[in-house]
Amino acid sequence: MRALKHHVSGNCALRDGTDQVCHNSRGLVLAVLLLLVSLTWSYWPVITNLFNDWQTSDDYSAGQLVPLIALFLLWRERKLLRECPLVPCWTGGIALLLLAEAFRVYGFLSHHGSIERGTLVLMVAGLVLLVAGWRVLKAVKWILVFLFLMIPLPMIVHNRISGPLQTIATTGSVFLLEALGVTVSRQGNVIMLNETTPMAVAEACSGLRMMTAFVIVAAFMAYMVKRSRLKKTILLFSSIPVAVMCNIVRLCVTAVLFMIASSELAEKFFHDFAGMVMMPVAVMLMFAELWLLDKIIVPESVEAKPQKKIKKTA
Repeated sequence: MRALKHHVSGNCALRDGTDQVCHNSRGLVLAVLLLLVSLTWSYWPVITNLFNDWQTSDDYSAGQLVPLIALFLLWRERKLLRECPLVPCWTGGIALLLLAEAFRVYGFLSHHGSIERGTLVLMVAGLVLLVAGWRVLKAVKWILVFLFLMIPLPMIVHNRISGPLQTIATTGSVFLLEALGVTVSRQGNVIMLNETTPMAVAEACSGLRMMTAFVIVAAFMAYMVKRSRLKKTILLFSSIPVAVMCNIVRLCVTAVLFMIASSELAEKFFHDFAGMVMMPVAVMLMFAELWLLDKIIVPESVEAKPQKKIKKTA
């Protein structure tokens, strides 16, 4: 009879513990949902303006893919996140939230929209630290850094980059066309093909749109591949010259279509077909770069591996 009472009391204690864990989990989920709703409500004007920029600006339309990719990366790291203990850090979380709010106020008062948008990522990081703790924040830190790629460049940076990119695209196209035997001359950002057909390299042809897309793809590849931090850094920064080269090739093909076909067909190729083709080409170039880096840069473990000693025989 005592054994039966002990067994029943043990089951009750186990059930009470399970109910307590479920209650705590529900409370944590409700708290997270409440914080996310509050964050969304507070940043709704910023989010809507950011979405409008994605829809209206061709240069930064690829930014709308960044949140979706970040969700995929979180799903990919789900096993690692399950192993991380939830230890809320109130001090660090509140401090990070206050810092983000201070930068947001500064961005609003100084009319720097990029700063105000960047604080959205800091706010998310602060909520992660507040609710889950340092272990979880450390596990998702690169995903949070990746979210900054969804924010368009500040206008002052955009203007300083777009002009030189336009000049590089024009100069590179003239050089490549001359190498192919085409008679060309340059007048500013206008290329004269066979001295009869003008082709203007407008600001939209500078390659900034391709560059932003390639940087996002390179950052995604750098996160996914298992390579050293040095190789990942080289892969990320090399996406910029890869985008420039692909844009020059696209301009040269467009110039050839200008000469042998109509201008409407050339413009359609430049804006539609070439944009879709260049992305797989860039991905293949990046994989080729990783293969080349594996051949050039030897891992430290291989370099430091001691050679086997040859035993001397009498």
